Amino acid sequence: MEKKYGFAYTKTHVNFVSYYKDGAWDEGQLVTDDTLTLSKMSTSLHYGQEAFEGMKAYRRPDGDVQLFRPYENAKRFKMTCERIMMPAIDEEVFVRAVINTVRANIDFVPPHDSRATLYIRPYMIGIGHNLGLKPSNEYLFGIVCVPVGTYFGPASKPVDVIVSDVDRAAPNGTGHVKVGGNYAASLMVQSRAKQMGYADALFLDPISHTKIEEVGAANFFAITKDGTYLTPTSPSILKSITNMSLMTIAEHVLHMPISRDDILIDHLDHLEEAGACGTAAIITPIASITHHGKKHVFPAHETIGKTTKKLYELLTGIQFGDVPDFDHWTLKI
Repeated sequence: MEKKYGFAYTKTHVNFVSYYKDGAWDEGQLVTDDTLTLSKMSTSLHYGQEAFEGMKAYRRPDGDVQLFRPYENAKRFKMTCERIMMPAIDEEVFVRAVINTVRANIDFVPPHDSRATLYIRPYMIGIGHNLGLKPSNEYLFGIVCVPVGTYFGPASKPVDVIVSDVDRAAPNGTGHVKVGGNYAASLMVQSRAKQMGYADALFLDPISHTKIEEVGAANFFAITKDGTYLTPTSPSILKSITNMSLMTIAEHVLHMPISRDDILIDHLDHLEEAGACGTAAIITPIASITHHGKKHVFPAHETIGKTTKKLYELLTGIQFGDVPDFDHWTLKI
């Protein structure tokens, strides 16, 4: 029987841990225990001093395993750590630790035909005995991985979302980096959205509440009726590696115009297709957006739009090794 992959934790052989103390990182090691013992006064517990990344390992048709743009994850992780006053991990050290963790769990990478992946979660937390609002002197950098399917389900089925009446991130805050507080802020509205029958909540800009920013934990993009790839621009939007890759594919492979501009929630008639994109979501087409009781249905709402489908097939084709990597995005391990 073919194995079905969901999006839940499964213990793998080992995970990676490295500790920072007295101004330096140790060499790190692979361990079998998937639990941690922390000081109850750790800054990660009291002040939210923590960061994480999301990336995947893919099984190619030839059986080899590869990563997708791991150095971009390393750069973003470094930026996040620096923003919340944690010691940054060198990009080469980060990628090498990811590779070693995946290699040690290589038999957990799902088969190519399953279209499932090995999800990889690098993270850093402030630890140690601390009192008072200040950065810790001790940190833990770790990497866990788990085989998963897609987050929202089949990419061909568009979903309905509803606009949140609360904010995900503060203006000029930490919305552009990958910290847990941004996600904690979305839990309540995401739960409410699902209780109301929607797949997720959509967040507007935290200043004027008139412009689209993100869909839950994913970037928003749209295809306009004149064939432009459009995605919002804002200092509080996470810099999505998936979205960045889609823009490159749209421009250089599909020869589409690219626009990073405001998308007003009350002016959506110029959009043909819409979607959410991210490492976990990949691409999830959006059928409709409900705002203040009004439901806007996109023309491509019954099934995935033709342009979104092309983008999805090209992106996942490169990630899984079915389509030639035209820009050195993949790294065989």
